[in-house]
Amino acid sequence: MSDSEHNDSSSAEPLPQVSIAEALRDGWFKSWYQPKIDLKRKCLAGAEAVMRIHHPELGPLLPGAFVPEIDEDSVTKLAEHALLATLSDWTMFEQASFNLHLAVNVPVRVLLKLPVEQLVKEQRPKSDRWPGLILEVTEDQIVRDLAAAKEIAAQLRAGKVTIAIDNFGAGYSSFSSLRDLPFAELKLAGDFVKGCAVDATNAAICQTALDLAHRFGSFAVADGVESVADLQAMMVMGCDFAQGSLIAPLLPREEFLNLLQQRNAPRPATPADLIQSATNPVDRVA
Repeated sequence: MSDSEHNDSSSAEPLPQVSIAEALRDGWFKSWYQPKIDLKRKCLAGAEAVMRIHHPELGPLLPGAFVPEIDEDSVTKLAEHALLATLSDWTMFEQASFNLHLAVNVPVRVLLKLPVEQLVKEQRPKSDRWPGLILEVTEDQIVRDLAAAKEIAAQLRAGKVTIAIDNFGAGYSSFSSLRDLPFAELKLAGDFVKGCAVDATNAAICQTALDLAHRFGSFAVADGVESVADLQAMMVMGCDFAQGSLIAPLLPREEFLNLLQQRNAPRPATPADLIQSATNPVDRVA
């Protein structure tokens, strides 16, 4: 999804030079969440966590527009911060009576360095209702190091941590290369979801990916949903979950929590509710 509403990239002002290390040291990283809806149950099912720098003077900064250089150590520390923040935030959402399955992006190379299994074991919510954590890794990263990804996924599963293949379709990997990878979700690349209601090629790619996910006993997620027509098309195809600007924008944690609290009273939802109210589409998860 686009973050253009949070920063004006056309501004003539020079871009700030903020490093990941500086932002972590000064506590400038904040958690933002994009809601994910269950298309079959017609309710809020989870959210994807994204880290954003909130500069004390400039406000939220776009990723990539502020970091002069990114070293591996900084990326690893940021991933650890994101992982621990997401685990901590789940308890806050549970207190608002929402049991959300949260996801966070972590590069495969970072998973090889971080003791993720130990971190989750020590820092995970103690509630019996905790559904686990989803780690999203992009398709191209998995293809580059499939053996490592398979080993990591197997190790993490015992701790209720599952793998989602993000941006699926963009990496053009063969289906056979994913055959033995125990992934929980397949997230369709937004480039293919966009226009799937009218573009026969995109529709065919989306349907094939959905069928692939279901044959492997996994869920399919439509990412980057921007239009009512595309959302309806994905529902007809049998997609399980969806997220994107049509459903809800990327929200700072406090705004996301406020949205949950405002919708705290459960009510039945219809498909029309989901596609006609892009700013207010969620309901309590049972």
